[in-house]
Order: sequence, then C-alpha cells, then structure tokens
Amino acid sequence: SRMGRDKAFLEFVGQPLLARQIKTVRTAGATEVFISGCAETDYSAFDGRVITDRFPDAGPLAGVEAALATGTNPLLLVLAVDLPEINMEFLLRLRAGCSDYIGTIPRVGKNVEPLVAFYPKSSHAIAEKRLCGQSCAVKDFADECVQSGLARFVDFSVADSINFKNYNSPDDLPCTT
Repeated sequence: SRMGRDKAFLEFVGQPLLARQIKTVRTAGATEVFISGCAETDYSAFDGRVITDRFPDAGPLAGVEAALATGTNPLLLVLAVDLPEINMEFLLRLRAGCSDYIGTIPRVGKNVEPLVAFYPKSSHAIAEKRLCGQSCAVKDFADECVQSGLARFVDFSVADSINFKNYNSPDDLPCTT
C-alpha cells in the first residue's frame, strides 16, 4: 500500500521488478517459478506459474504456504519482489548452506531476512499451522523452521545488506518510470 500500486510492475533498470526477480532466480538455477500476488492481477506476461493464497489476507506467509504446497522440489527459494539489488551470486552463496532437506535463512547481525530464504518442503506444516491460528509473521515462521531443525540461519556481512534493500515507495527506486 505504501507503493500505491503493485510493486511487481514497477520498473527498475528498464524492466519490471518481477521480471528482474524471475530472471535472477532462473539464472541461479530455479526450475520452478511461482508468482504469488494479488488475486485480481494479471501476471500472465511473466514467466512463472501464478498461484493463489489458500489463506486470504494473511500476508506473505500465505504466499509461502501456497508455494510450499504446490512445489515439487525439496527446497523452495522465497524471494520478495521489492528487493531489486539481490543477485545470483548472493543466492548461490545462500543455497550453498542448504542440504536437500534443510533450508537457509540469511541474517546480518540480528536482522533476519525471511523473504530471501530457502525453506524445505517439509516446513509446509509449520506454515499451515501458523496460518490456522498462530502468528502469520514470516519471521516467526522462519524462527520456528530453525528451532525445528528444518532451516538454519546463515550469517552474512554488513556489506551483503545491499541485497536486502527494500523498495517501499516510488521515491526509493533509483530508476522508476
């Protein structure tokens, strides 16, 4: 709502943010790409399967849950659309800390970044449980995944914080159109 429109369509360096993220994850090796967004929005111009939340109005965790329920790979990379500074090299470094059944969640100091993370498919039950009555905060989901041994925090340097620069308003984008 702070952006005033769907961030997926905002342009950054000549392309929509969503197209940029999809290209980045495909370059990093993603074989399945899901787009979770507003149900009434047409994302058909983008190269990914559109999924809908089973838990409406529950925030980003509902999209994570839908992707975990839909995906066939043992790990799911969650990547927020409004992080245009993220790059393939960073994602590959984060992926290097995973195993087939244990995901990774980046952390810089005490700041956890749960919307740039690998979650194992087995964490679906945690997401679903949280959406059925517990906290819907993605950070709480990430913390529970770590406590359950399904993911681990991976510490990154302050210099890596650029990957998490979040764009919330049109003025935040260096090259908007």
